[in-house]
Amino acid sequence: MFQAFPLGPFLVWTSVVFLLIGIWVSTEFFLRLAGSANLSLQHFQDHAWWYLGGFLISGRVIAVITQYRVYWNDLPRIFVIWDGGFSFLGGAIGIGIILYWSTRSHRATFLQWLDVLLPAAALGSVFSWLGLFFAGHAYGKPTDVFWGVTYDSINVRYAVPIHPVQLYYAFFSLFLAFLLLIIRKYSSRAGTETLIGIICASVGTFIFEYFRGDFTIPVFATTVDFIILISLFVSLGVFAVIELMLSRRVLLVFEGALLFVFGGYALLRSQLPLETHELRFSQFLAVLALLVTVVYVVVHRRRYPHL
Repeated sequence: MFQAFPLGPFLVWTSVVFLLIGIWVSTEFFLRLAGSANLSLQHFQDHAWWYLGGFLISGRVIAVITQYRVYWNDLPRIFVIWDGGFSFLGGAIGIGIILYWSTRSHRATFLQWLDVLLPAAALGSVFSWLGLFFAGHAYGKPTDVFWGVTYDSINVRYAVPIHPVQLYYAFFSLFLAFLLLIIRKYSSRAGTETLIGIICASVGTFIFEYFRGDFTIPVFATTVDFIILISLFVSLGVFAVIELMLSRRVLLVFEGALLFVFGGYALLRSQLPLETHELRFSQFLAVLALLVTVVYVVVHRRRYPHL
């Protein structure tokens, strides 16, 4: 595969080239969307170094976590930032964190910024996944389908045709970016793009991760775990909606009941004879992102009914 190419005395990593293209395209797209939504961009000038640092640090940290086997055996490599180990999605998360911090006192809410950030991140991730495909990173499982690809790389542990899962993600991200643009054209409430985008991205991630063949952090969960997790977020959503209608004593009782039920399950879980299912860490995060987003959008719309 086209993992790297020489440029004079230098060896240029293809994944880095595609990553830089993705950053440029998504930044331009983000600024245009923000301008069309009449969102102030002044804070980007005021906190430019914070945004740059958040993008680089978060992108590197997420990449190190997802490839922990590589870095655990060679810890100094964590600081070798030119090895190509970087997560575009992690960088977008870093931007989101700084964006939340710097826009707390602004007229526009954080959810309105998420409606702009999500389509831009989806478009940028198209190029990031293409770079991973050429570099042989985040590769798939062995397959007999005719579109399977074969890598001749030390990074890939299979010498047989495997799923080009990176291309699955790239095409899906491109589809998601265009879908969010269409939704943005017709939506009338803040959070519509974020809600539909996270739902689609979470479902897509959960499905595509089954085709991944590289190493990851395993998460062992049971069906009851998901039921409890969903119940917890539903309870938090209900709590946020009725919070202003409850007295302080009722609030304490409600919080105590939540702590008793969910905390008790966490303590007793290891003692229960439940069948476990192995998930990839990214699948678990997809479920969490879905639940958090639903609760956040519901609470935001109740708090800001005019948006």
